[in-house]
Amino acid sequence: MPPKITTEAGRAALAAVDAGSAGRADTATAVRYLLQLLVEKAPGGTVEVRVPPFGAVQVIEGPRHTRGTPPNVVEMDAATWLALARGAQTWAAAVAAGGVHASGTRADVSDLLPLHP
Repeated sequence: MPPKITTEAGRAALAAVDAGSAGRADTATAVRYLLQLLVEKAPGGTVEVRVPPFGAVQVIEGPRHTRGTPPNVVEMDAATWLALARGAQTWAAAVAAGGVHASGTRADVSDLLPLHP
């Protein structure tokens, strides 16, 4: 399990993203920090949220998936995740624009967004 990102480090990375000065390391930290907040908000193992290449987490209570491709997957790029997680874009708009790829009957995390660090 990766080390927990502190609130201070997460907020600093988000500030760099907001300022437009985020490099790969800041973007990775911001993405992972927001994924960490999602896990804290909705622990579980029913839906896998992927933001390649930076991270993937399992969330939402229910049957835990342990082998192979999970039945419920949400995948998006870092920019889409950062916009969704911070409330700059709606789930419906991101899906319509093709920024979110969701498969499975429970692959919808819109009720959990935005996150408030």
